[in-house]
Amino acid sequence: MAWITGAQNTWCPGCGNFAIQHALKAVLEDLVAGGMRPEEFVLVSGIGCHAKIADYMAMNSFYSIHGRGAAVAGGIALANPDLRVISCAGDGDAYAEGLDHLIFAAKRNTEMTAVVHDNRVYGLTTGQYTPTSYEGFRGRSTPEGVRERPINPLELMLASGATFVARAYTRKIDHLKTVLKAAILHRGFSFIDVLQICATYNNLTDYYAPRVYEVEGHDAGDFDAAMRLAREWDYSADAPIALGVIYDSDAPSDPWPRMNGGGAEERAEEIRRILLEKT
Repeated sequence: MAWITGAQNTWCPGCGNFAIQHALKAVLEDLVAGGMRPEEFVLVSGIGCHAKIADYMAMNSFYSIHGRGAAVAGGIALANPDLRVISCAGDGDAYAEGLDHLIFAAKRNTEMTAVVHDNRVYGLTTGQYTPTSYEGFRGRSTPEGVRERPINPLELMLASGATFVARAYTRKIDHLKTVLKAAILHRGFSFIDVLQICATYNNLTDYYAPRVYEVEGHDAGDFDAAMRLAREWDYSADAPIALGVIYDSDAPSDPWPRMNGGGAEERAEEIRRILLEKT
């Protein structure tokens, strides 16, 4: 199966989105070769440069509105629990407009994978700051520099109840593939903050190169250890940046078991009955 469409690609040369697309394609090819079917996967995107991945990947996909990707992905997963739903979002899309949806997806352990293309800038609208932009970042909306501290998405997702939390970097493509595959196979809510550069508005290659490292010997099942590792770098400081699976825990991922007892028709009928009870 050809996973890439013939749509003209308009990402800037050097954009980290190319690496994420390549990694997703490679992982899906691997999973299908292992027996899964292409129609089992659904891609949801939001608004931003990242969202064009829905145009370029030849798979079931849905363009959501700004910040609502996690909500749409959760709805798809609830309607058909047999699907593997992958929600791609930018850092502005996920951590600004969509933060409430992301938190509740983690809290509910929604059956989905959230992949955040974190270039720490709004690229599509030409260089405004986002919740993960570093202090002092100068963009179109902050010509004198950002005066706020950035949020730490990993710490936030851990505190929200996410059962799989990871970080990857687009310049470490093989490692990104490994983390992405583990996230997709995880049952429940999985989250990856993928650090990438914006070649046009926020090229942090020289900043990341000496700081990123792949985690070894870390007990991903230890919540306290995961929180310590997540706090090692606060998205602003001059500190080591851990890459890999930070936390991985088994937890019930079906909050609506009585709706998922039968096939699609039985589930649809149960949903209709519940809705009628509420009216």
